[in-house]
Amino acid sequence: MDILKCEGVRKVYGSGNNQVAALNGINLTVSKGEFVAIVGASGSGKSTLLHILGSVDKPTEGRVTIDGTDLSQLNQTQAAIFRRRKVGLVYQFYNLIPTLTVRKNILMPLSLDKKKPNQEYFEKVICSLGLSDRLDAMPSQLSGGQQQRVAIARSLIYRPALLLADEPTGNLDQKNSREIIDMLKLSNRNLEQTILLITHDEKVALEAERIITIEDGHIIRDERRR
Repeated sequence: MDILKCEGVRKVYGSGNNQVAALNGINLTVSKGEFVAIVGASGSGKSTLLHILGSVDKPTEGRVTIDGTDLSQLNQTQAAIFRRRKVGLVYQFYNLIPTLTVRKNILMPLSLDKKKPNQEYFEKVICSLGLSDRLDAMPSQLSGGQQQRVAIARSLIYRPALLLADEPTGNLDQKNSREIIDMLKLSNRNLEQTILLITHDEKVALEAERIITIEDGHIIRDERRR
């Protein structure tokens, strides 16, 4: 089953002679349960693609479909709701709310919709990420690696169709980076979570089962490793 489909996606900034094509004809399909890394140098277009997939931005041309929803048909409010419910976002900056406990940070997406968590799934997420004994802690009491785990748990709590991880190890040391990658792989395996990892680090990319390389707005390589 295809969770993500990009068809002829272009993104152009500027006008006239000042036009710059950040993405130029991206065709991409990702199936449910895949763990995919997208790699490329700064300016290659990978961050632009992330923003479009996260429904933060819209392509100039082409279409993006996630879990059967055409993102181009969503207005700003609909896009925000879709992003919260269907697309988990993990950044290198954790974006935790400092005045809320770990538990409340994780449950924030559900709280915004006034929904109660599925307790069994909640327990599965926090156990998988090693957070069971930190639920009443404040973000300031956590290490960088633990804060990133909380951010991952928050992104998973709605059981999103797609988890987008943008340089999730960018602010971490080698030990914590290894732990976060292991957590993502565990989420992919145990929770059957579809993951799209954006990174410039080839060592991190090699942890994925599929590596897509972007250069100058084009996909130049799509390699399945296993």
